Amino acid sequence: MKQQIKKIVLDAAKKAFKNGVLPSDEIPEMEIEEPRHQSQGDYATNFAMVSASLQKMAPRKIADSLVSQIEIGGWVEKVEIAGPGFINFFLSKEAWHPVVDKILGQDKRYGASTIGKNEKVQVEFVSANPTGPLHVGHGRGAAVGDSVANILSFAGFDVQKEYYINDSGRQIRTLGTSVYLRLIQKTGKQIDFPDECYKGDYINDLADQILEQEGSSFSQKDEGEAISTCAKFAAKKILNSIKEDLSRFGVTFDQWFSEQSLYDTGRVQKAIDDFKSKDLIYEEDGALWFRTQDFGDEKNRVVVRNNGLTTYFASDIAYHMEKFERGFDKVIDVWGADHHGYIKRIDASVVASGRESQQFEVILVQLVNLLRGGKPFQMSTRAGEFVTLKDIVDEVGKDAARFMFLSRSYDSGLDFDLELAKQKNSDNPVYYVQYVHARITGILLKAKQEGGIQDIDFQKGKHLELLNTIEEIQLLKILNAFKENVEKSAKTRHPHVIFTYLMTLASAFHGYYNKHKVITDDRQLTLARLSLVLGVKKVIRNALTLLGVSAPERM
Repeated sequence: MKQQIKKIVLDAAKKAFKNGVLPSDEIPEMEIEEPRHQSQGDYATNFAMVSASLQKMAPRKIADSLVSQIEIGGWVEKVEIAGPGFINFFLSKEAWHPVVDKILGQDKRYGASTIGKNEKVQVEFVSANPTGPLHVGHGRGAAVGDSVANILSFAGFDVQKEYYINDSGRQIRTLGTSVYLRLIQKTGKQIDFPDECYKGDYINDLADQILEQEGSSFSQKDEGEAISTCAKFAAKKILNSIKEDLSRFGVTFDQWFSEQSLYDTGRVQKAIDDFKSKDLIYEEDGALWFRTQDFGDEKNRVVVRNNGLTTYFASDIAYHMEKFERGFDKVIDVWGADHHGYIKRIDASVVASGRESQQFEVILVQLVNLLRGGKPFQMSTRAGEFVTLKDIVDEVGKDAARFMFLSRSYDSGLDFDLELAKQKNSDNPVYYVQYVHARITGILLKAKQEGGIQDIDFQKGKHLELLNTIEEIQLLKILNAFKENVEKSAKTRHPHVIFTYLMTLASAFHGYYNKHKVITDDRQLTLARLSLVLGVKKVIRNALTLLGVSAPERM
């Protein structure tokens, strides 16, 4: 609809220039927006204000000139000038009726866009170290990353989801040491357990499993070999648990990429050598440093310590180079907010490798505060000192967890109330939206069972001219705006745009249903309203799918 309004404005501007009403034929970048108040029409444009410098005329006079060239009729009912020169368009009710047929015809593709132009995008998210279970913060990152990828794909991007497995380096060695020491303790030896080791109960479980598999003689093995064995065993077990937890959360990946593979294939060393040859990596005090300061970072960063061990930054450089070598046009990383300081150095490595800064993007996800009944809450867990994603999904379910995680912009902290997420009433956002889908399913079933109405009677809109109440037109306007919201969400990388849209649509439907009967004594009106609510159902389903939330048939 916005495109049609834009065309009317452009055609009027061309006519105004041709007829000598406007002195210039230059067309500025203009906006077509929905006014805040219904009394101001359905759409408004700022064409006159942004044209003032080009036309060398007062905006109000430009607006007068433009409006004089617009023919009123068809679905344009009225055009008015407001304020300093806004041009407000009032559309007829009939202008909105084709929305129903468009939804019913496009079905699961309604709202899809081509703005992505098949640009190849990689979204890497979660990527938690396989040293312990996923916690609640990882859950929010998983919901955000997965939904961003879904929305980008729906908007016409060629998207691949990836998990980067940190299966190399100090933390994996610490994991192996932690399991080994617990195993030694279980054989009866009294040893100190270092503070830097992992202390969750899952470490005890892993030690038990190795003892059961290897026998007590395992404790007699060479310590270095035993720790290496423990590290590999534990990392594999934990990674399998992570995969299982994410699968239950509705998250799957196109690729699981191993950090260790970067070392095994020589990619880390190759990246270091390449940058050394360009004098981007230099030696000082026995260590190798990357000149990240030359690319806007606050200081240069170590890639190889003076003991010869590489830093995580070294493998991250190689990893991001490898990503672009795979042909991605853009790489999006989803990180926890505590990684903010890491952005500049990775951006520096991307630019140093010959890419543009805008080809690399980071989504920073803020913390989650768990509440129970409005009060701060620390859930007891066998996993150690944090709440696991599994705990959350076990208690409130996948749908409620994902919907709540996406209920606010990820760059704001989130209060997640476990009791609210379980409620089966309108206070619970996921219930409020899903209930619309289930309610409409019931309405359609009743129409078939009691009214003798068949699917074919309303699955292509009939008698849509009878949809003329304020609530029906409002529903049609919201349904029409779905694609615009998908595009906005894709461009801004903010899934909560879809959450907000769903809450708006659900509220409009509840208001409509409470005021009007769908199944009436008038068969033609009934068929029109069944088509409308079927359209609502399909859009609810499409939007929920983007967020990884199911659309139940009954509740």
